[in-house]
Amino acid sequence: MNKHMKHLRKEYDDIPIPDELDMIVDRAINTSLRNRKQKRVKYRWISGACAAALLFLVTINASPAVANALSAIPGMDRVIQVLTLKQYVVEEKNYGANIKVPAVTNLDNKALESGLNEKYMKENKALFDKFQTEIEALKKQGGGHLNVDAGYEIKTDTDEILSIERYVVESAGSSSEQLKLDTIDKKNQILITLPMLFKDDQYIRLISGNIKEQMKSQMKDNPDKFYWVHGASDVLPTDEFKAIKKDQNFYINKNGKLVIVFDKYEVAPGYMGSVEFEIPTEAIANDLVSHNYIK
Repeated sequence: MNKHMKHLRKEYDDIPIPDELDMIVDRAINTSLRNRKQKRVKYRWISGACAAALLFLVTINASPAVANALSAIPGMDRVIQVLTLKQYVVEEKNYGANIKVPAVTNLDNKALESGLNEKYMKENKALFDKFQTEIEALKKQGGGHLNVDAGYEIKTDTDEILSIERYVVESAGSSSEQLKLDTIDKKNQILITLPMLFKDDQYIRLISGNIKEQMKSQMKDNPDKFYWVHGASDVLPTDEFKAIKKDQNFYINKNGKLVIVFDKYEVAPGYMGSVEFEIPTEAIANDLVSHNYIK
């Protein structure tokens, strides 16, 4: 086991696992054993089998021979890119948590791999600690409701780009949703940021202008859609969307298009949820550093 994986494994071992998770792990293992006796099953490397995902992760990193053999199987190179390292599960009356911790594997840039995985682990551990603190406070006050659902989704996985979205949905009467995205250049083994795609800060104005046009067009075509954009009725100046942030959430989709992502409530009422806007390349072409990523 290499040095960075030992460090990651130590952090994992140091994090207390809730009793509820132990029960789920045992149940998953027992179910897996029963199924294997009955028939051959097609493995699904998703968080529904948290124990299997964890064991798979440890195996491929502990044994280079196994990792190389898996990588040689057609299609397996993508399966082992992102796995669920750990899952926090709490199921109580009025309180619930389902928090999945992703781990990126098989990057040649081990510093990047380790940095991302440590970030994901610390973020989700902090989220679970916050959840525990909040439910204890609610219980002392006489009760309440709180649910946290956190996990990840692979937005893009091509030969060139891996984009990972992490989401946190919290419900306590009303609900909120927060998103974070990481986009990795798989060939050059670097993390892509929004500013590095452009020559200067003009991209903020160009992208923001295009998004405003898309918002107005969508509202015109679909009366069920509504954005806090200038010209829309009942939009307060304090709510009005003026410009994206310099480090606005984004990803690059499988077609090589830049997609800007907003959290729930960031540019629209809550019923709209989180929203995305694909930016036409011609709208930003003159400010791109190159067309290596954005086609």
